[in-house]
Amino acid sequence: MPTTVFRCLLLSLAIVHGSSYAASAHEQSQLSLVLQQLDAIERLATRAETVSPSESVERYRFDYPRLSKDIQRIRQGVQDYMSPSRAQPRDPAELVGDYRLDTLPAKPLP
Repeated sequence: MPTTVFRCLLLSLAIVHGSSYAASAHEQSQLSLVLQQLDAIERLATRAETVSPSESVERYRFDYPRLSKDIQRIRQGVQDYMSPSRAQPRDPAELVGDYRLDTLPAKPLP
């Protein structure tokens, strides 16, 4: 499930990155679709997070809170682009993109 969420997020990023200015009605509709897809990705991630065991014995687990923050950041960027309040400098911070958390072993190995 996390792989599907990640692929959808990357597809949305590619769509948003490929467009520079919301100059046409077609582009506005495409960006609206991107926002809908981000909503769907966020719902899928929330659902995946609720079914994943919190007491995982695996070494790595998916970082759902970080994914959620990145989705919110993308959504805010698209919304700001579609309806800017005024010309403002862009936020230079980048997305994290690494959603794997290392978990410590429950018991030290002998």
